[in-house]
Amino acid sequence: MTVVVQDNGSLHNSKLVRQQWQRWQQLGQYIFFLPPYCSQMNPIETQWHQLKSHEIAGQMFDNEYDLAIAVLEGMTARSQTCGYIVERFIFNCT
Repeated sequence: MTVVVQDNGSLHNSKLVRQQWQRWQQLGQYIFFLPPYCSQMNPIETQWHQLKSHEIAGQMFDNEYDLAIAVLEGMTARSQTCGYIVERFIFNCT
């Protein structure tokens, strides 16, 4: 059994994702949602705050790709500073 803990972001509740829930449960994968506005139960919120306040603060981006690269580089820098591992994956709902 695999349990995935998510916040209530719009991507996590999108129609495409909801259509997959039953299939995922059949595979032994269960989705657990944190209560709304419960940042103390979602440690990533602290990391996002630090990323936005330090690694990418004050920068302007010409497009989404440049922003994505800056986020990846910022998370990598934070992981080295804080001693955790960053693992990338591509989420494909189709």
